[in-house]
Amino acid sequence: MNSARAWIVWGAAVFAYVVAVLQRSSLGVSGVEAQHLFSVSASTLSTLAVTQIVVYAGLQIPVGVLLDRVGPKVLLVSGAVVLGLGQVVVSVSAPHIGVAITGRILVGAGDAMTFISVIRLLPSWFRGPILPQVSQWTGNLGQIGQILSAIPFALVLHSQGWAPAFAGAAAVSLLAVAVLAVLVKNAPAELSVPLVASSWRDAGRQLGESLRRPGTRLGFWSHYVTQSSGTVFSLLWGVPALVGGLGFTTGEASALLALLVVMGVIAGPILGLLTARFPLRRSNLVLGIVTMLGIMWTTVLAWPGIPPHGVVVALVVVLGVGGPGSLIGFDFARTFNPLRSLGVANGIVNVGGFLASFVMMYLIGVVLDAVHGASIAAGHPTSIFAWSNFRVAFLVQYVVVGLGVVGLLLDRRRTRRSMHLEEGIEVGPLWVALSRRLRRNRATR
Repeated sequence: MNSARAWIVWGAAVFAYVVAVLQRSSLGVSGVEAQHLFSVSASTLSTLAVTQIVVYAGLQIPVGVLLDRVGPKVLLVSGAVVLGLGQVVVSVSAPHIGVAITGRILVGAGDAMTFISVIRLLPSWFRGPILPQVSQWTGNLGQIGQILSAIPFALVLHSQGWAPAFAGAAAVSLLAVAVLAVLVKNAPAELSVPLVASSWRDAGRQLGESLRRPGTRLGFWSHYVTQSSGTVFSLLWGVPALVGGLGFTTGEASALLALLVVMGVIAGPILGLLTARFPLRRSNLVLGIVTMLGIMWTTVLAWPGIPPHGVVVALVVVLGVGGPGSLIGFDFARTFNPLRSLGVANGIVNVGGFLASFVMMYLIGVVLDAVHGASIAAGHPTSIFAWSNFRVAFLVQYVVVGLGVVGLLLDRRRTRRSMHLEEGIEVGPLWVALSRRLRRNRATR
């Protein structure tokens, strides 16, 4: 455990995740080009991304069951192969939107096999306080894939065109296949805990047990409320809003997507340390991140006219914190589930953020079309990507995330009740804990 070999396995798996994020986010920087290339409405364009996310989210639990049955290496290699195939299909899709959708379905399927397989490897190779931090590093370093899509991929897209850009991205997946095949192993030879379920019936039983654990559902809601806003922004609607609505250049929009990732890399280790240091207050970290997101979105959307670029940059900075914040959900899964069923538990958690993302993504496209149509009918035609249209469409987030916050609070109460009954651990309100600590500090002076 925590050996040099563990870090090699981890590094290879993280590389595969970086490649998966590159493929996942490649559509986000090409949204404007796709709208012109396929000549489609905003809601149809959102179908490209929504289909990918629906497939990703829909496969999380089946992949989690399979993960507990066959182990992570098989799924990591298979995922890289399917991702590469999907990008090849996208590269030859123009001008047929149906072919592009087929390619993104494959991208979603390959992506679905990757992250939870990487997370499933970690408890087999690492132990102790380092584990939550390695989980954060995994999620944050994986977002380098967004930088690769925002800068080198975007440069190839704008200089060489659609087909070369997506074909080049597909080639990177082949490299990931080779790295995984050579360097990754499911677990050290000395690990005595069974890695996989003994039968498919056992795997199904583990799924039911994980779903019934309130701690697993708490992880689901934590992922749901923190990840979705940044995912919607980076995967589809960020660049159209920045370029078409707010007046940023394409280069500036790509730089802001890169900033989103950089902020995640900065915030991730801090959240990892806080998660390890205050394991009973992880839900407070989640709620704090959601509050910051709500404040920044309200500031941007309520700003009279076009908000200043500095305010938009501040929003992107906070969106960058949401990504590593969502990884706290997987720490809940690890805490409240045995290793043998951790794959399916991680799958349940990972559904959360992507369920919220595809609902938001699609509804934003629908609202954009509706507001655009209304402006035309009223005799005041605007660009479909005008900020006045996005200002209304982005309000969808308040409803979707608000429902998630309600779910989080309910399952946090159930989780704390279960901890009190089963382990005798009582977690009081945060303000009570803070006041007690303050009194203790005063008493020791």
